[in-house]
Amino acid sequence: MSLTNMFEQDANALQIADNDLQGVAQMARRAKSLEKEIEDFETELKQRKEQYRKLTEEVIPEALTSLGMKSFKMDDGSSIEIKAFYSASITEAKRSEAFQWLREHGYDDIIKNTVSVRFGRGEEALCAKAVATLRDAGYPVEQAEKVEPMTLKAWVKEQVEKGREFPSDLFGAYIGQKATIKSV
Repeated sequence: MSLTNMFEQDANALQIADNDLQGVAQMARRAKSLEKEIEDFETELKQRKEQYRKLTEEVIPEALTSLGMKSFKMDDGSSIEIKAFYSASITEAKRSEAFQWLREHGYDDIIKNTVSVRFGRGEEALCAKAVATLRDAGYPVEQAEKVEPMTLKAWVKEQVEKGREFPSDLFGAYIGQKATIKSV
């Protein structure tokens, strides 16, 4: 039986009148229209966020820097202050090299090492065994190392503020200025 036939049987069984189907069709058209509006709003929001980022991270800081200023008050009482901000992200391609650099330079305390093992029902006792014991027993052990994004960001900030050299490209480090606008 085709889907169309099933729909027709359901429609006949429910005794749906033409005007009821027209109402459903009208609601479906409205739903499609709303879906399109939402997509348009999301696109517009994304564009506005990028415009805001560009203004606060590039245009305003550059303009104030060219005037030799770090802050000022506007006539409505709002204030604009330029502050440094930091961003960093280790890409998968540079992960092992970045972790090696951190270890070699004594910063391995920011690397988090997680070992996880999956056990089935009734294997609670096995969970207490050490990773080496699990590997010897043939259980698959997954090991993941990572640096938490906020920890990496704080570490980059600390290195920059203390004047320490580090391979910023390895850590995807970005140091910029950002305008913070405070309303009254």
